Amino acid sequence: MIGYYIHHQGLGHLHRARCVARHAQTPITGMSCLPRPADWSGDWVRLAPDAGPGTAAADPTAHGRLHWVPRHHAGLRTRMADIAQWIEHAAPELLVCDVSVEVATLARLMGTPVVVAAMRGDRNDPGHRLAYDLADTLLAPWPALAAEPGWPAGWYDKTVHTGAFSRYDGCRRPARPESGGEVLLMLGAGGADVDEAEVRRAAEATPDWKWTVLGGACGWAEDPWPLLCRADVVVTHAGQNAVAECAAARAPAVVIPQSRPHGEQHATARALTAASLATVCDRWPEPSEWPALLARARQTGGERWDRWAPGDGAVLAARVIDTLATRYAPPGSSVAPPQ
Repeated sequence: MIGYYIHHQGLGHLHRARCVARHAQTPITGMSCLPRPADWSGDWVRLAPDAGPGTAAADPTAHGRLHWVPRHHAGLRTRMADIAQWIEHAAPELLVCDVSVEVATLARLMGTPVVVAAMRGDRNDPGHRLAYDLADTLLAPWPALAAEPGWPAGWYDKTVHTGAFSRYDGCRRPARPESGGEVLLMLGAGGADVDEAEVRRAAEATPDWKWTVLGGACGWAEDPWPLLCRADVVVTHAGQNAVAECAAARAPAVVIPQSRPHGEQHATARALTAASLATVCDRWPEPSEWPALLARARQTGGERWDRWAPGDGAVLAARVIDTLATRYAPPGSSVAPPQ
């Protein structure tokens, strides 16, 4: 048995977990504040929220050593107790954590081997160092050619670079229409640094382009794949999942990193720039800059995305956790080696 903790911020963590679980041979139990996805085949533990309106957050970082452990918070206490109870009864061979320093630490304190989903950006704070140090394996959903710089040698030694992966890996990519001139703007579910007025001015400055907006006040499409494949240019933030979906569609892209803790999206943007995979802007462009940006992105094209997302990342991640579950199985366990 493998436990899989899924953070509730945005949708990228959930999409990644669904991709990996679909290919894993070992039974997986998902654990999250999020509701169980309709296509999740294993068990699901719905966790209590540990934050929300009116939350008292006394010393949430335990004097700077952790990330979110506010004193006397009932939701935090309940969710940690539920995870601990599941570990006690299920005795899993492995727990995959995407992502929580506290959940990874709890599992390891209970003697359960831990795989931590790595994140880009500055992770040298005490909390991240604790989680990355205690992890048996780090899963990095980006290619080794774009390894995150500045990590300790011990982290690199136990990292498996899977390449980016998404729910659209393996999907047929229809040919883009010949007419051209379509922009897809993906604002994402984790918050946006741009407002409607700025989007409107960008569209007004590019009258030869038709803009479609997903996210924010415009709502979201449950399946944006047709839009990704049709767009001549995708304008997106630099979240791992958004970039992976853009890469799966081999879509020419303008990537604009948003403000996130630890500079995660800006780190991804730097990696994309270094590999010449997308047109990257550190801020939302002025209206006058958009015509040239869209033209440059279309000229760059999207065929080089295969260096970022080869298409088998989820299969590789599943193979890794299956192998680790076998390796760490206690004597007498019935866990079978992956085929």
